[in-house]
Amino acid sequence: MRVLVIIPAFNEAAAIAQVIGDIPEGLAAEVIVVNNASTDETEKNARKSGATVLHESRRGYGYACLRGLAYASSRNPDVIVFLDGDYSDHPNEMSELVAPIKAGTHDFVIGSRTMGESEQGALLPQARWGNRLACLLMLWIWGVRYSDLGPFRAIRYTSLTNLNMRDTTFGWTIEMQIKAHLAGLRTTEVPASYRRRVGVSKITGTLTGTMRASAKILGTIFCFAIVSHRMRKNLELHG
Repeated sequence: MRVLVIIPAFNEAAAIAQVIGDIPEGLAAEVIVVNNASTDETEKNARKSGATVLHESRRGYGYACLRGLAYASSRNPDVIVFLDGDYSDHPNEMSELVAPIKAGTHDFVIGSRTMGESEQGALLPQARWGNRLACLLMLWIWGVRYSDLGPFRAIRYTSLTNLNMRDTTFGWTIEMQIKAHLAGLRTTEVPASYRRRVGVSKITGTLTGTMRASAKILGTIFCFAIVSHRMRKNLELHG
């Protein structure tokens, strides 16, 4: 299967070469780093490490992912892997991440940090509790059980295009998980190791970033909850 790796990156010059270098040899047909308005040498270091570098001037995780997907549409991939550029995930575990898709048993695989081994202090308390709350809300509203919103994930390309992803910032990962459930994708989680990132997190590393991300994630959940409720009502009325 043709696997493309998309790495959104904002000021990850110190980590990006390690991230790319730890991807298992021969697994990825192409590694795509989306330089999301970095002001350091992220692009230079990514190119030196053999990655294709794209530019997205609109700052936002979702914007960077969407830019990567726009490029991927011309590369005929079978599987897309999303991976952060801060070296907190373990790229060498990518084979385990894509294995259920290669085996034909699943369409979407999430690397769960809560199921894997985490370095002390790697997953900050605000991130841990935020993930737990979001997963609990998805269980209550849709009956779908997730253990994490981890960014290290693999998905069948055709399945991903059918999800019609829209979010441009912090709601990207949870939008994918909600839509995957609503679309009936075969989803599973695999343990993913996690370590302290290189540098300071742009999200959970600051109070402002934490509050913005939390508001966006909760807002995404409630927006989809309202849409799901209306759809159920329409089915009851016209069923």
